[in-house]
Amino acid sequence: MDVELVSNTLGVKEIREKQPDGLVLSGGPSAERTGSCMEYVYNVDLPILGICLGHQLIAKAYGGQIKTGLVGGYAAVEVEIIKEDEILKGIGPKTIVWASHADEVTALPEGFVHLARSLQCEIEAMRHQTKPIFGVQWHPEVTHSEKGKELLMNFIKICEEL
Repeated sequence: MDVELVSNTLGVKEIREKQPDGLVLSGGPSAERTGSCMEYVYNVDLPILGICLGHQLIAKAYGGQIKTGLVGGYAAVEVEIIKEDEILKGIGPKTIVWASHADEVTALPEGFVHLARSLQCEIEAMRHQTKPIFGVQWHPEVTHSEKGKELLMNFIKICEEL
């Protein structure tokens, strides 16, 4: 599978022209720099994985709530998998991840399933009930996250199967 890093300022048409198998909406320092990500969530019919800020954008796009977290900052967090599905297959029942909780999803959007929680944040992971749209508060791409590679490989498998 080829991977291409693209600007979040590309329009939906430009994303579609690239014919991707899926999209990853990664974390970032500021909600003000989200570009076209909200449009992607609604208008690109592909598997989507939201990481940290991407997770929050998905929740916001579907009517969930985002608030400043009580903990903030980056730290190791123990996450409990409460519902293992295709994105979290082989990850639980608990795992240590690297996460920031400066902002976090505080109310699950309608049509989503709650997948994981921690003592720091109730909604650590979620997925859409019928679409291949997933969000995780933590950063699976960093070496500090146990089984982060497995999560990313699960997403690649989802992309390949659709």
